[in-house]
Amino acid sequence: MPAGTLAPFVAASLDAAHLDEPLSPTGRTLGWGVVSTADIAEKVVPDIAALPDARLVAVSSRDQHRAEDFARRHGVERAYGNSAGATGLERLAADPEVEVAYVATPHGYHHRDVSALLRAGKHVVCEKALAMTAAEVRDLQDLAREHGVFLMEAVWTRTTPGFRTAMGWVRAGRLGRVHSVEASIGMHRPVDPAHRLFRNADGGGVLLDMMVYPLTWTGAALGTPRSWSARAELGDTAVDLDTALTLDFGHGRGHVSGTLAATVPHQVVISGTEGWLRVDGRINCPTTLVLQSADGARERAAPVVEHVEVTGGGYVYEMREATRCIQQGLPESPVIPWADSLELVELFDRVRERIGLSYPNDRR
Repeated sequence: MPAGTLAPFVAASLDAAHLDEPLSPTGRTLGWGVVSTADIAEKVVPDIAALPDARLVAVSSRDQHRAEDFARRHGVERAYGNSAGATGLERLAADPEVEVAYVATPHGYHHRDVSALLRAGKHVVCEKALAMTAAEVRDLQDLAREHGVFLMEAVWTRTTPGFRTAMGWVRAGRLGRVHSVEASIGMHRPVDPAHRLFRNADGGGVLLDMMVYPLTWTGAALGTPRSWSARAELGDTAVDLDTALTLDFGHGRGHVSGTLAATVPHQVVISGTEGWLRVDGRINCPTTLVLQSADGARERAAPVVEHVEVTGGGYVYEMREATRCIQQGLPESPVIPWADSLELVELFDRVRERIGLSYPNDRR
């Protein structure tokens, strides 16, 4: 990518004024369905409820009691569990008042669940990764196109104020020409074969669950790598417990890592000819940005520290983006376009081949 330019999705994010005021309505009220009562749904659904132009119509689960409990606690109108005649998902997909569904099931179920919703004519916002393989992502995009509905991968980082502020600084030239991005994320978590993070069939491990975040930063600042190398540690449950990628962009380099095996700093450092920018803490939804100019470094001046306020849990921004797109009849988001979702999982497919990691979905 030439000096002074950023990835198209960054420009779209920076120019998206509706993300500055996510709680301001952008059109008519949409009826939402929630697929799964998983932990991530517990975090995201309150932010959907905060939108003045959103109505929580239904939630689905395999278990009726779990669906009813979730609905009661989050103010959802209807609860659908598995019944003798249909699954909870099928019942939600048949509800005419559900216009858009948020899918929070594990990765291994995304293709199945999103396919059913798209065929039912529902718009879909699906947790990342959009699907387990590039073949599955292509199929979902073809289905969305065929049925004329909106589809978006929930890469919330791209819409958050901390990310947009940091990329605004890069676009303004405060770092000069960007030469490198270093990013890490992870935690030590004891192996639990029953947990989705350690289940191969669920797409557990680091790659699908964590690496989208550091790669969001390298992609924003440097573009698409022309070559890369990978190393990984695979665990006894056939998931990657520790993965690192070294990326060559020609005009710059990147190093990104994710782990379930160690306690590591969650951090991004973007370095350029005129300064560096560090993101401390949550790299998926930044709240603390540290900026050091080259002049300040020479004069031994303290870096500038900026604390960024976040509305709700930080998911409200991606839901505002999806809402606006659906209200305007767009098939995809310019901030999180289909091409980017496909490019990422194509990279993941190649990385998995390199490190010797396979999924049951590879056989589809």
